[in-house]
Amino acid sequence: MGVFSFLSLFSSRGQSGFAHSEDMNFSAASASGFEDSADFATHQSRRQSDVRRLRRTGPASQKWVIALLLLAGYSLAALVFAVLGVMDWQTLLIAFGVACLVAGGFMLVFKTGLHRARTEKRLKVPIMAAALGIMLLVVYLAPAAQILLAPFTFVAFAYGMYRIPRNTSFVLAACVLLTYLVIIAAHYFEQNNIELLRLEAMHFAALALSLPGFVYLTGKASLLHRILNKADKKIRTIEADAERDALLGCYNRRFIVQALEEQKQLADDLNIPLCIAILDLDHFKRINDEMGHLGGDEVLRVFSRVAQQAVRDDDIFGRYGGEEFLLIFPGTSLLPALNTCERVRAQVEAHVWPNDMHCRVTVSVGVTQYVSGESVLEFFSRADTATYLAKEGGRNQVVVQEPVAFEQAEAAGEGSNLMQYEDEEVAIMLAEEAGLVGTRRSMA
Repeated sequence: MGVFSFLSLFSSRGQSGFAHSEDMNFSAASASGFEDSADFATHQSRRQSDVRRLRRTGPASQKWVIALLLLAGYSLAALVFAVLGVMDWQTLLIAFGVACLVAGGFMLVFKTGLHRARTEKRLKVPIMAAALGIMLLVVYLAPAAQILLAPFTFVAFAYGMYRIPRNTSFVLAACVLLTYLVIIAAHYFEQNNIELLRLEAMHFAALALSLPGFVYLTGKASLLHRILNKADKKIRTIEADAERDALLGCYNRRFIVQALEEQKQLADDLNIPLCIAILDLDHFKRINDEMGHLGGDEVLRVFSRVAQQAVRDDDIFGRYGGEEFLLIFPGTSLLPALNTCERVRAQVEAHVWPNDMHCRVTVSVGVTQYVSGESVLEFFSRADTATYLAKEGGRNQVVVQEPVAFEQAEAAGEGSNLMQYEDEEVAIMLAEEAGLVGTRRSMA
């Protein structure tokens, strides 16, 4: 049975930690090399890691809030200029009104989801172009505001440096410089002020000589950012492939055993229930002989898909080896786990298989509940024993191998645990008598 292959998975770890199982006669030599997950803190659940990663990744509408903060910084600087008298209040109000209209437009786009149709969903190029356009408008209305143009232009380009390609940044820089040149010419023709022209020419020269270099250097940062993103995606793909069975798409042996260790540790730490089930396809050798190995692989694929559709979202289903599968029920007591196992068994039996198959495809299931403090080996071997009893009892059934928790609770005088155990006993018996679950129960 699967217990012996379960032993071999841990035998290379080089430490001894699993207790001897009373359900199966394992020698000390067979149990050597086992350890429980005492280092659970360093091997956190992949699901928890995925949740944290998703929490860090907010919606695109939150990513451009920084643009509004930068625009607010520019507005504050313009307010200081207005207070000092170098910029009239009318110009400040016009710029503020335009900025509010632009910000409202972007908020509407993000609210309606129109940004999702774009390749760059954060719309950094339009946001940058809008911010630069507002600053150039202020320069045209108030020439003294060009003192703010150069530093905040660099800020705007830095805002989009990781998302905008270098060539696009160069095009934006050229548009800014060309527009600035047109504004300088307009100021001269409107005011005919040679001193203002000289001052604006110096500002333009400084910006024209420094901005291309800044764009070039930030372009390298953008390239590095894209390379790191591609590497991160490849690593995530490799990690996802490493925890999936290449043939069936469900979790593989390595992941499912690690998940069992983690859930066992959680059950101990949080005092929550935990159940597992071992699912073994009946007469799979006969199916292989009849349909060939390719046909057998297809049966495994279909079974994996049917089983994954029947289990709950929080359940962890994976291939343990060959035609054996392991199903983990985190935070679940025996009766809900039993119902799920019976649902899987019934759906596999009712599935419409190819007409040329002479063998029925059914599954035998052994399910049990974790007893606090026992080793993973004891826990797993009890479920494996239940699967063996399901095979011996005629196959195509679910067998519950109950832990000896009733006697332990009674001896310890734990009234609440005893009542809870009795309630579950009664619920399982009633479910059997009502025919809701087809189980054959075996007392440990």
